[in-house]
This record gives sequence, structure tokens and C-alpha cells, in this order.
Amino acid sequence: MKSFGYVRDPLCLLTMALYALNRWALKPQLTGGGFMHDHFNDLLLIPAALPLILWVQRKLGWRDHDQAPRWSEIGLHLAIWGVICEIAGPSIAAHATGDWRDLVAYTVGAAVAGLWWQRRSLPRRARVPSELKADS
Repeated sequence: MKSFGYVRDPLCLLTMALYALNRWALKPQLTGGGFMHDHFNDLLLIPAALPLILWVQRKLGWRDHDQAPRWSEIGLHLAIWGVICEIAGPSIAAHATGDWRDLVAYTVGAAVAGLWWQRRSLPRRARVPSELKADS
């Protein structure tokens, strides 16, 4: 089985680049909120940050394999970051606000990332026998 690339993972690299582009180039130009201003970067939380966190856990010996993130790891970190960013953060920081739509964005991003990372283990569609292909 191929080893997970952690921060060299193509999805991680893409989402980090999209985060930076949106955060420092697009978002300052957008006024009045909207999806790109308020929720786009939330979609990128899990695919951009989880590989780095898992790499740190691997180096500390808390993770015992180099496989792609498992659904259980994705779900655990989604829950932890959801609580930190949408419940604890707004309770501690005056400028922070909790928003259920952020949780939806985190979840959608996590689901897409999980499907990408687990794509090799997803069941393949049934193959059509070659003798049936010839009849069509």
C-alpha cells in the first residue's frame, strides 16, 4: 500500500494554495459577506490542516501508520475542530462568532477529502463481462 504523503498530499497542497489565494487575494476584495468571504475557507479546513496534524501525531508516535486518513480520524478531528472553532472559540475570543453554516462547510470539506483519501478502498463498479460487451 502506498504511503500517505501528509503535507505533500496533492489534495492538501491544493487546498492550502486555495486557502492562501482566498485569504490574501480574493477575500480582501469581497465586501458584504457571501460564500467566498464567509465559508469557502471553512470547506478547506480538514483537507488543508488534517495532513499536517496527522504528520505531527506520527512524529510523536501517536499515530502508528502512514496510510491515508481513516474515516474515524477525519470524524474525530472534525468534531474537535467544530467544538473549538464554533463553541469554545466564540466563548473565549470577543471577535469570534459561532455559525452552524461553518460546521456544514467543515463537514462537506471533510466528506470530500475523505472520499478522495479513501478512493482506493471504495468498492469498484461491477465490471461488464467481455462477452456482454461484444453483444452490444
